[in-house]
Amino acid sequence: MFSFKSLRRLFGTVLLLAFSALLLAIPADQADAQTPGTPSVSSVFGYNDFTLQSKIDAEFLAVPDARLAGQELKALTASPHIASSPEDHETALYVAQKFKAAGLETSIVPYRVLMNQPRKVSFEARSDDGVVLATGPTPEHVIGDPYQDDPRVVMPFNGSSGSGDITGEVVYANYGRLEDFDQLAAQHIDLHGKIVLVRYGSNFRGVKVYIAEQRGAIGVLIYSDPQDDGYFQGDAYPSGPWRPDTGVQRGSVQYLFKYPGDPQTPGVASTVELPDSARLDPLKTGNQPSIISIPISYHDAQPILQGLKGPSVPKGWQGALPFSYHIGGEGVSIHLISDQDYQVRTIWDVIGKIKGTEYPDNWVVVGNHRDAWVYGAVDPNSGTAAMLEAVHGFGTLLKSGWKPKRTIVVASWDAEEEGLIGSTEWTEQHAKALERAVAYFNVDVAVAGSEFGAEAVPSLKQFIREVTKEVASPKGGTVYEQWKLGAIGEARDSNTGHITHANAASEDVTVGDLGSGSDFTPFLQHVGVPSTDIGSHGPYGVYHSVFDNYAWYIQNADPSFAYLQEMARILGLEALHMADTDVLPYDYVTYAKEIASYLETAKRKKSAISLDFTAADAAASRFLRAAEAIKGRQLAPGSGVIKLNEALRQTEADFISEAGLPNRPWYKHTIYAPGEYTGYAAVVIPGVTEALDAKIPAVAAQQLGVLTQALNHAAQTLESAL
Repeated sequence: MFSFKSLRRLFGTVLLLAFSALLLAIPADQADAQTPGTPSVSSVFGYNDFTLQSKIDAEFLAVPDARLAGQELKALTASPHIASSPEDHETALYVAQKFKAAGLETSIVPYRVLMNQPRKVSFEARSDDGVVLATGPTPEHVIGDPYQDDPRVVMPFNGSSGSGDITGEVVYANYGRLEDFDQLAAQHIDLHGKIVLVRYGSNFRGVKVYIAEQRGAIGVLIYSDPQDDGYFQGDAYPSGPWRPDTGVQRGSVQYLFKYPGDPQTPGVASTVELPDSARLDPLKTGNQPSIISIPISYHDAQPILQGLKGPSVPKGWQGALPFSYHIGGEGVSIHLISDQDYQVRTIWDVIGKIKGTEYPDNWVVVGNHRDAWVYGAVDPNSGTAAMLEAVHGFGTLLKSGWKPKRTIVVASWDAEEEGLIGSTEWTEQHAKALERAVAYFNVDVAVAGSEFGAEAVPSLKQFIREVTKEVASPKGGTVYEQWKLGAIGEARDSNTGHITHANAASEDVTVGDLGSGSDFTPFLQHVGVPSTDIGSHGPYGVYHSVFDNYAWYIQNADPSFAYLQEMARILGLEALHMADTDVLPYDYVTYAKEIASYLETAKRKKSAISLDFTAADAAASRFLRAAEAIKGRQLAPGSGVIKLNEALRQTEADFISEAGLPNRPWYKHTIYAPGEYTGYAAVVIPGVTEALDAKIPAVAAQQLGVLTQALNHAAQTLESAL
């Protein structure tokens, strides 16, 4: 509990703290943008009286330091640190030391998980008359990058790729979306025995491999077209932020839309004590591809694409390389070798805790992954640096005598890049305790530029907006004001495949829906913890390449580290507000309205004609009425706050179906899941929507019944607290 003595000290020093924040900013001409923001309103949803919290916030906001964040980023990115490497372990020790210095109860938690690393990856492309067109992969290289030649840089490869030595004709399949493969099938192009060439973007890379494998392909090459994140977008690195011709996007092709985490232990934590006899064959569980896939640069893709014959590509398939693209099936064959070393390897999560004084079993979890394919300045260590500065702020509050009402857990996840492994194993290990967790706040790609964006469950969308109203923007005003000025309400970072999209209209600045691709997935979609994800975005063409390093970052993303400071403040306030709020600030009215809109969208699908939505509509209306009534109690809770909060938390859990989704039972949330054929983007009311898309009316009807039951349970839970 925050002491009265501390409160008096805070009250007397708040002006000094606000002034001292000016000194934290660099450069000096941005000093005004670095002062802590103040709440734009005198009250905040969830608080009976926001006066004390506003003073706590003021002390916290003065602490995150741009210069320190820059130093932390430089330290974290000094070496390549792929998951399970010695350098990865060093970053775990570094983060643990920072947690301990701030006063957090800290532990390093190891897990033993199956992961691959490459022994050899190579290809040779030949024309039909035997002329060698290309060999590779070509080493990543530009003039003047200080980090590219470190011998510890792992060669470009795909996590979860199969091993083999194959030769086949090449077929170009655009982005490797379901509709792209369907278009090839409509043209009677048989992919059996072929090597498919696809470009990054529009969906998760694992989905590209998944569909190619289903259609009979024996291998997949994934390249970055300059139209999407290279010179077509602007100057390429080192002249600008976009991908140079040799840049390669590494990444996992694990079928995470089936389940994430250790492929051998779905639903079970891979602790160091877990016996090998408990491990499953991942090729029999549906989580791993059996075919080969490797990533290549557009430098290496160009001669392959240029050599392809066959029909010209359909409209929309042409990229930015300077020639007409063809589908192939003739013209080029490739000899492809992928020799992957699969081993059960040790990874290290770092967990810090600040025990709550009133509700210690109600956890507020803040998380960011630490591992990187190479250096990971943007992805993920901009997030790690921001999180460390938030922890710095927590430490200052602790020294002032503050303690949170609810327990704050701060987590540095490992092996996210290979398939959300560290967060998934920890979540599976602590699933029972997480039934009482009140929120999970994620940050991953924290800073790639200056444009703020967020995703959340609908109950926390307004919560995010309110937090950003309290944080100063380096551009002037508050983050919320700048967000609103720059909001376009749609995609961001489409070059990475991460697409922010809201499936329902909003009268305010758009907060997207959570799909997958980062560590909120196990929390929300497996155990039902309300979640958010935040980031600050911009031109970012070096995703998962050797060039995502400190040199690129200070040149292109955030040279003064002002946006690291901004993100630390937002992330920290999320945790502070959720930890100390009187009434949990879940907005179920918005949730209910969005679910109703999802049902209306489902009804408009042609395959929904024979489906009876009467019971589902009635349940959705009941949920809305209960949500409107409970909001009145949240605004004037009176007595019975503990019971009210328990009901509010239970409502999100009511959307969890223990049976899980059809054919992928690990995913248990009835409202949100990553799409089987999108991977990153959210599919809403997924059981119903995907059955309708697949034209399986019996499954659609059964899943509509599951959804109806969940909505009635959620309504009943809210009604019980009235």
